[in-house]
Amino acid sequence: MTDVGENTTTAGRIAEAIGERIISGALPPDAPLRQDHVAREFRSSHVPVREAFRQLEAQHLVVAVPRRGVRVAPLDTKSVKEIAEMRAALEVVALRNAAAKFTSAHLARIEVALIEGDNAETVQEFELANRAFHHALVAPCAMPRLLASLDGLQLANSRLVFAMARNAGWRPRPSQDHRVILQALRARNIEQACSLLARHIQTIERLALPAA
Repeated sequence: MTDVGENTTTAGRIAEAIGERIISGALPPDAPLRQDHVAREFRSSHVPVREAFRQLEAQHLVVAVPRRGVRVAPLDTKSVKEIAEMRAALEVVALRNAAAKFTSAHLARIEVALIEGDNAETVQEFELANRAFHHALVAPCAMPRLLASLDGLQLANSRLVFAMARNAGWRPRPSQDHRVILQALRARNIEQACSLLARHIQTIERLALPAA
């Protein structure tokens, strides 16, 4: 019998690999994920596969549908709205709690992520920098449950980034929204930074993504 520690490690490896496929679009919305197939691919038992599915569900990347099994989460306009509104609410709470703890080193990390996003030459580079920027904004809040929820929502948002790139193309451009958020934080104008962040995230609701 495989011990619990090994199952956890295997589950994490499986969840990461499948999550990357979902985020990149290699696994499209509503695609079925079958335990037997996944276990065979990763040469594992069903136990870590089930745990991997639970992790992916917590990250909003898959859904368990009665009588249909586990499937890739939808990416329709309703899902886009839900992701945006949840992120806007939770990320603002995290930023408000993090901002009082910001040091010059924290602000420097935010700026590094901003610059990396501005200099990105591919959508993959931009997505990593965008994720790093938003993580750096909230990391000092020291609220692990909130941060775990935001990590999952940010992964769901990454799907939107790649979907937009597939649907409308992607070209390098600086993020003025990120820049003004950082400016407000440097000026210690926390409420303005929170307002700018919420507005920045909620722009996702205006995306005209096709129904899954």
